[in-house]
Amino acid sequence: MTTYAEEDYLGISGIQHFAFCRRQWALIYIEQQWSENLRTVEGSVFHENAHNGLEREVRGNTMIIRAMPVFSRTLGINGVCDVVEFKKSSKGVNINGIDGMWIPIPVEYKKGKPKENNADVLQLAAQAVCLEEMLLCKIEKGYLYYGETRHRTEVPIDDAIRRELAEITEEMHKYYGRMYTPKVKTSKRCNACSLKEICMPVLCRDKSAKSYIKNRLKETEAEPCE
Repeated sequence: MTTYAEEDYLGISGIQHFAFCRRQWALIYIEQQWSENLRTVEGSVFHENAHNGLEREVRGNTMIIRAMPVFSRTLGINGVCDVVEFKKSSKGVNINGIDGMWIPIPVEYKKGKPKENNADVLQLAAQAVCLEEMLLCKIEKGYLYYGETRHRTEVPIDDAIRRELAEITEEMHKYYGRMYTPKVKTSKRCNACSLKEICMPVLCRDKSAKSYIKNRLKETEAEPCE
């Protein structure tokens, strides 16, 4: 089994960006470019609110830990879970310094509403895999909470999503190792992207930036003088 050194870990938060758009992920995490828009600002505030409060809180047979750092050597990722709920159960695992046996369940907070793709599910699954490796346990489900609907959805962490997660993280490491920013096919989602002006998706429709510039020069030459 392949394992990664700590200095090669990639951010869990990048999985959602990568699943949404490979180019967006590369612009942010490889080229270190970022542009705030209303969606990103609201999303940041929403996550800050999720992390506010006690670091550890107990409600009956549930222990809640916020902003819990996690990592996975096999996937080569690390990050922070918004919330991890630990359910007291005889089928759970021991937690150092805490009495009883506990089953960990990751809960990821999102500002908007459920997406058509599974980018959020992949990010949640990544948190589950990290917790499994750290606590030596098996996690069968997690939850996604959406601020727009004020509802949380149970998400099974099954074999299919685990395989997709492994494939995606491997692809991320290959891109990062080459410092490669891919082109992508443009679509309607480009209009909502906070990096639209930086990305210039119109360039991705041409074979190369050189051909784009050449075509623009031809158009300029063909324009009548005033």
